[in-house]
Amino acid sequence: MSLPVRSLSRKIERINVVLAILCMFMVGCNSQKVIPRPSVELTYVPPANAGGPDRMDTIAGRVTDSKPGQQIVLYAKNGIWWVQPFANEPFTPIRSDSTWKGFTHFGTEYAALVVDTGYHAQPKIATLPAEGNGVAAVISAKGGVTPSAALKTIHFSGYDWIVRSAPSERGGEMNYYDPANAWTDGKGYLHLSMGQRDGRWSCAEVSLTRSLGYGTYKFVVQDSAHLSDSGVVGIFTLDENLPEDNRPEMDIELSRWGKPASKNAQYVVQPYYIPQNIARFTVSPGVYTHILRWQPGLASFKTVRGSVAGPGAEGISEHVFSSGVTVAAGETIHIDLYDFFHSKSTSQRPAEVVIEKFEYLP
Repeated sequence: MSLPVRSLSRKIERINVVLAILCMFMVGCNSQKVIPRPSVELTYVPPANAGGPDRMDTIAGRVTDSKPGQQIVLYAKNGIWWVQPFANEPFTPIRSDSTWKGFTHFGTEYAALVVDTGYHAQPKIATLPAEGNGVAAVISAKGGVTPSAALKTIHFSGYDWIVRSAPSERGGEMNYYDPANAWTDGKGYLHLSMGQRDGRWSCAEVSLTRSLGYGTYKFVVQDSAHLSDSGVVGIFTLDENLPEDNRPEMDIELSRWGKPASKNAQYVVQPYYIPQNIARFTVSPGVYTHILRWQPGLASFKTVRGSVAGPGAEGISEHVFSSGVTVAAGETIHIDLYDFFHSKSTSQRPAEVVIEKFEYLP
């Protein structure tokens, strides 16, 4: 039996209304813009290596669909996850081409987080955070199997020294170190230089391959008075295997610290901000011998003019510290040349210093 014409017409009309509503709904849904979520990938992962504080490598990757203001936070795993490259420099920028590249200490695993503006990166964490609460994307990977490059060593004054290649925050901000900036000449003198290399400011540092402990340390240093106001020669004891917030240190430092009217040398038992832990003095152009006599509970510093520190040598300065003195453990001697807050320095200029001799007496 066929439907009356009027009834059929009404049924078709209702169907058309339903179809129109569905069409409008579908158009409305399609008109809502879907905002893609950021994702991150690793394009270069360093080798898996226990490494150490002096050993770092690059790590790189790419971000898709990042938002303005987002950055990368890197972690390396050694037992737990440690933020990279330093606790006070936890952010790696995302470049305009969506790639990123940073530095990391070695670990067994590596991780990269895409984080929002204002994110607070924890210095160390037991597990990686999940997405949310300021974390837009997370990726991790085990370290590669390619062995890392061997550290450069040089022989100076009868000892082997490791030449630093990893960046360091000594100097108030990130300083880069180039192994080519440290060498010995035909006389056996140690040369350290800093300046522009391959379009980037780089510094120099060497450290003994072994700890010597208590005893007398002598350093014959050629003219350091020529350094710019922000240039620094640092001679210091340090155990970099200790946590960053618990590294006792004793220093002979030759610098004006960016202040033209300041004295240009000091002895320090860290932390330097305690007034009784620092003794400042002045050295003129010329060769000086700087001496540290390290005993349990005592650190005796002395500076004399010339390369011979025996009887008759002209004393320039001396000071004895009896509190806060480092207990001998795994400390090694470091000799460093860098620029204090190099990116903000108005007096920054290339420099070279020469250490004629190092001597240790138990």
